[in-house]
Parts: sequence; structure tokens; C-alpha cells
Amino acid sequence: MFSSITTAALLAGVSITPNSSGLPGIEQLRAIVGAVMTVGLILGVLALIISAVVWAFGSNSSNPHLAGRGKSGVLVALAAAIICGGSVALVNFFWDVGQAVA
Repeated sequence: MFSSITTAALLAGVSITPNSSGLPGIEQLRAIVGAVMTVGLILGVLALIISAVVWAFGSNSSNPHLAGRGKSGVLVALAAAIICGGSVALVNFFWDVGQAVA
């Protein structure tokens, strides 16, 4: 009983914030993440173009299976671009939500 009260009192006083200078290489890691995000967006655009061509080819050749695959590809490419492009905003949003829980 006493140890749980002491632990709760200790945890109530903990305050931790992100430290951008605590480890060497943080700036290089940010550059790498930015480059990966750029590659992801470029691949998302490529997937969107290829899927749209497949959709058009399937529609014009009266092939409903191919047209359906193209539609699915367009939706997946758009979802990937939204997630990749909005990942920083999503992480910041949920970080702010997590900070408000206390």
C-alpha cells in the first residue's frame, strides 16, 4: 500500500520533453527522414499514374477486373500520399493529445 502511494507521488513529478541536442546525429537523422518522405511522395505519384493508366486501359478494353484493380490502386496511392505527406502533422497532433492527457 505504502509503495504504491510513493510510486504515484514520484510519477506525478516527472516532466520529460523531447531533447533535440541530446544525441549526436539528430540533424542527420532528420535529413534522412525528410529524404525518405520525399522518396515516398515521389513513389506515391508514380503509383497514382500507373494505377490511372491501368484503370483507363481496363475500362477501354472492357476488362472490369483490370479496371477495378486500377481503381483500387488509385485509392491506395492517394491514401499513401496523404499518410506520407501528413505524417508530421499526424505525429504532432497525437503528441499534443498525449501531452493533454496528464
